[in-house]
Amino acid sequence: MIIYNVTVSIQHNLLKEWLEWMTNTHIPEVMRTNLFISAQLKRVIINNDSGFTYAVAYTCHSLKDLQKYESTFAVNLQEKYKTKFGENAPSFRTIMSIEKEF
Repeated sequence: MIIYNVTVSIQHNLLKEWLEWMTNTHIPEVMRTNLFISAQLKRVIINNDSGFTYAVAYTCHSLKDLQKYESTFAVNLQEKYKTKFGENAPSFRTIMSIEKEF
């Protein structure tokens, strides 16, 4: 299993709009690609007065599925995100593999 993790920093004044858009628009669009089997929206708990940090963990079966997502869908979906939030909610991505579950 592969986890495609997108971590985002959101300014205080955009949190409500960001959460609504991610929950009702962006994450459902990503899931409609049918390349991920689940998505989890997680809040990163830190002491930070400048905003909030969230991570969206998308799980897929293989790197091949993730590569298909990146080559077919990611550019368009990321462009929509940038248009909506620009530099007010910057993100970075990490890719992890699940080696063993306990």
